[in-house]
Order: sequence, then structure tokens, then C-alpha cells
Amino acid sequence: QVQLVESGGGLVQAGGSLRLSCAASGSIASINTMGWYRQAPGKQRELVASISSGGSTDYAESVKGRFTISRDNAKNTVNLQMNSLKPEDTAVYYCRLRVRQYDGIQYIHWGQGTQVTVSS
Repeated sequence: QVQLVESGGGLVQAGGSLRLSCAASGSIASINTMGWYRQAPGKQRELVASISSGGSTDYAESVKGRFTISRDNAKNTVNLQMNSLKPEDTAVYYCRLRVRQYDGIQYIHWGQGTQVTVSS
């Protein structure tokens, strides 16, 4: 089994910062792509940022220049530093990991989600 533990969500005022973390544990041979998604009420889940095993990153246009995704391969952890937060960033944030397990198969694993609320 693979378990994902998310942390770092909370309530902040506009302009503030939060740092999300997602740590994977369990039957993991390697981790390919790591990403963060978010879902606001009444909206579809959308990609916020992703980072490849080689360190290449992609960001949603709405968060470029404000969010930074990073990974710590030794700890099987992906982080999302969120600065200059806006009310429209309010959503449940989910980490998503593409994990290669010991059976040789790659699986997609989702975290349980962490609430980020930005007040004006």
C-alpha cells in the first residue's frame, strides 16, 4: 500500500503565504510525476502545478509567479509554496503522485485533500 499525508492547509488573509506538503510512504520503488491540484465548490478539479522526476515544472497560468512546486526525493515529498495568496485560490488542494510500485506498475495516488481558505 501507498499512503499520502498532506499538511499545511489553513486560513490566511489575502497576500499571505502557505506551504503545503505531501509525503508518500509504503510500497514505493520510485516516484515519477508529482503534482498539486485544487477544486473549488462547483468547479472541476484543476492542475495547479506539477514537477517531473527530472525537476521540470509546469504551473497553471493563474498561479505563475506566486506558487513554487518542489520535491525532496529522499523523503518522497512534494511541496507547494504559495505566496501572494488571493481569495480565488480558496479550494481543497490535493496532491497527486505517479508511483512505481514493486510490482513494476505505475499507479496514480491521490491525497485526501487539505483546505486552503484565503480571506479578503
